[in-house]
Amino acid sequence: MKNLKYSKFALQVIISFLLIMLVTRICLITQSIFLDQINFNIFEISKILLLGELNDLSTLFYILTPISIIYLLLPTFLLKTKISNLIGKLFIFAYIYGLLFNLVAEYFFWDEFGVRYNFIAVDYLVYRREVTGNIYESYPLIKILIAIAICVPIIYFFISFLTKRFNFKNFPKFFIIKTSILLILFLSASYYFNPKNFTYSKFSNNNYAANLSYNGLDKLFSAYNNNILSYKDFYINYNKDKILKNLRDKLLSKNSTYISNELTNITRNITPADKNKHKYNIALVLVESLSAEYLKYFDNNENITPFLDNLTSKSIFFDNFYATGTRTVRGLEAISLSLPPLPGNSIVRLPNNQNLFSIGSVFKNSGYENKFIYGGFGYFDNINAFFSKNNFKIVDRANFSKEEINFSNIWGVSDEDLFNKFISEADKSYNSKTPFFSFILTTSNHRPYTYPENKIDIPSGTGRAGAVKYTDFAIQQLINNSKNKPWFDDTIFVIVADHCAGSAGKTQIPVQKYHIPLFIYAPKILKPEVIHNLSSQIDIAPTLMGILNIPYESKFFGKDIINSTANRAFVSTYQKVGYFSNNQLTILGPKESYWSYKVDQNFIQKPNTVDQNHLFDAVTFYQSASYLLNNNYLKE
Repeated sequence: MKNLKYSKFALQVIISFLLIMLVTRICLITQSIFLDQINFNIFEISKILLLGELNDLSTLFYILTPISIIYLLLPTFLLKTKISNLIGKLFIFAYIYGLLFNLVAEYFFWDEFGVRYNFIAVDYLVYRREVTGNIYESYPLIKILIAIAICVPIIYFFISFLTKRFNFKNFPKFFIIKTSILLILFLSASYYFNPKNFTYSKFSNNNYAANLSYNGLDKLFSAYNNNILSYKDFYINYNKDKILKNLRDKLLSKNSTYISNELTNITRNITPADKNKHKYNIALVLVESLSAEYLKYFDNNENITPFLDNLTSKSIFFDNFYATGTRTVRGLEAISLSLPPLPGNSIVRLPNNQNLFSIGSVFKNSGYENKFIYGGFGYFDNINAFFSKNNFKIVDRANFSKEEINFSNIWGVSDEDLFNKFISEADKSYNSKTPFFSFILTTSNHRPYTYPENKIDIPSGTGRAGAVKYTDFAIQQLINNSKNKPWFDDTIFVIVADHCAGSAGKTQIPVQKYHIPLFIYAPKILKPEVIHNLSSQIDIAPTLMGILNIPYESKFFGKDIINSTANRAFVSTYQKVGYFSNNQLTILGPKESYWSYKVDQNFIQKPNTVDQNHLFDAVTFYQSASYLLNNNYLKE
């Protein structure tokens, strides 16, 4: 009897899982076809479904194992009671509800990021307040939950109908046992011979197709288990002395000298050619998801960035500039530390990230008052902890009075309110006769894309285009309001994105999805020009110090891209890191893997024979950054 009840229950678990996962994958495939991420190709779709089914089976192994153990441990008399039967049915109901909720969640996650669950989803589980609020403000959550609840009994009775057609009583006991053993062996095989180990890239070059073949729940747990990745343990390594020597050669510039011959000491004395030091104020605005493709300069005809379009001819504008990652914490890391993006979590979220050599330490040593100004709550992504331990005073939503907040959503106050707060803080610094460096992080260009009404011609909450245009409007208000201040003529405004709006693509690391604009605006200080040289977010800190002509000691990996050239960029996902230069992209991955691509002027990436020198340079930057950071050579 115990075996029979378990067999029926297990069959319901198996059918529910495989059926709903199949429907989930079909929904995502349909969505991808409409978004032009994959082609409507029967052969391609069949491969996705076949590999996907194997991935689903390997994930099912994790689900059946604890259920089997519980059933084996429970005494038979407990399983005969009505309560146990009720508990079993309630479990199946909750189980189906959870799978359907996952279907909806995966659909919206794919719509936002173009991938199955990854480390972002793990973060969403950690920061539930912001994420739950974001979901509630972005989607008709109550209606979705009710719709799922309506579907649950329908699916339950359908699955019960299927399982009732299996008359286990007529099956010999040994047949049930043999079938169970075969099922366990098959599930074990699908676990150990997981198709992910063979990688979808052997069947297709389309990264979207590869993601569609994965199981979302498996990817979620995988991201959780691999939240910290050691470069030393998982990525290609070369002789330490050779890569450190190469790094020192790469970092040396015409106005710098090393203070030591030790390979592990990359500290340089930076001596500007111009001896006229300037303590100009710096207002660095890190704009949420400001992709280069939104600007008219890059052939966008939607007119959603009219002010920034005008600013391209009034500032030092960098049109070949790249973000290092796909998350805000990557942008914060790159700009504050001037360091290539390492695999796994951003340094902003890692332990032992205090007292690092950073833009904060350099400006503090130069007599500046540093403030990190954010319209949200800075506990999110460990932002407050990181900046407060690296020479910044925190001004976040907790420091806004009720009168200072005219509009807010779950992510923070509106960009206008944020910029008004910056102006009041700048006034305080000016009145104390202290030069200021303000690091300002916006939030408006983020789902649910809500902002104050009647500011622009696109209604609030209707999509990203409106949020981008509102941010553009708010930046215009920032500049206009600042012009009335006595500190304006001595202030340099830096406007740059944290990352692009969406960084998933058909290739492993689609370079065009990291392309962002950089404006350095100071009409009384800087002559406008357009700089076409390839450069990165890690170059901002040394570039600002170059403008100020302040001598300093540097451990930055970045370059002053006004007075010299970098001609390289660093791009990354969570597990893969890329080095982009001379139209070549070298990607480093776990298990010491690497790939090479040729990138043309239209950002079309084609597999290329690996250039060993390019590979060596890529490893140089990432291996040395990891080594120096983890051995405390990058402390201030």
